[in-house]
Amino acid sequence: MTAQPTSDLASRLQGLWLPLITPFRDGELDEASLRRLVRHYAAGPVDGFILAATSGEGMSLRPDELERLVTVTRSELSGSGHCLPILLGLSGASTAKLLDALDETAAWPIDGYLIASPYYIRPSQRGLVQHFTALADHASWPIVLYNIPYRTGVSLTNETLLELALHPNIVGMKDCGADRAQTIDFLSRRPPGFAVLTGEDALYHEALADGADGAILLSAHLETDAFASVQTLLKQGDRGGAQACWKAISGLTRLLFAEPSPAPAKYWLKRSGLIDSAEVRLPMVEVSAELGALLDEEIERRTPRLLRQA
Repeated sequence: MTAQPTSDLASRLQGLWLPLITPFRDGELDEASLRRLVRHYAAGPVDGFILAATSGEGMSLRPDELERLVTVTRSELSGSGHCLPILLGLSGASTAKLLDALDETAAWPIDGYLIASPYYIRPSQRGLVQHFTALADHASWPIVLYNIPYRTGVSLTNETLLELALHPNIVGMKDCGADRAQTIDFLSRRPPGFAVLTGEDALYHEALADGADGAILLSAHLETDAFASVQTLLKQGDRGGAQACWKAISGLTRLLFAEPSPAPAKYWLKRSGLIDSAEVRLPMVEVSAELGALLDEEIERRTPRLLRQA
């Protein structure tokens, strides 16, 4: 594959980014559903895609599937005339293996990487600085840090983030620290041009009000226009309108994470016809009958709005 960067990533890390789910059917990557998803969301108020991260079940993908996921997404974007940036999700506990992954993906048509902290081994802050510095020194594409301590077992402190933010090839952060005080402190001290996008769906409105540049939201697979409108209204100074818009959709963020994600979102997308199967890969399992019933009720309640959006 030949790389086709859209533009300077740092300038585009704002607004609403979608951590695209990866559709499967009969155990394989469902390319028809993937193309349908990309066309649908690229035509709406989405500012970029994240592929193969948490919501995309990236750790369950084989290397050939990962490459195909990127190829199909870029092809569909190019064919539909949408020049949206793509971040590729990478994770792992070994710096050496991640360096190999950076080499293997260097020529792929992406615009950057979303890289989580090493999981399970819980390195020191000094180790985290050296780990991400080694990756940033080596990567052909810019890196967005992914701070998600409840999955990795280690949190990037603000002092560590501030040090890493000075690296020219580290351009932003997906903030899933779930610590509002830490986020506010970092936002007040971050260097110019370093982007902060919240990844906490339930804290979306709060994070934007505190000064985040945007969000990476699994929940925005649904009611995408409304999620984008929250930020638009805040930028326009219409705090009341933004609050009302957020109130209308905030319940979705609880429902979609009532069981391990992305199974609830896939159930909804299958029901709405955007994907052909709600299949997930073990150890993920499809939603329970109880949650399915709750999702069905909410789908029925929102169906007219979804049809207007489509």
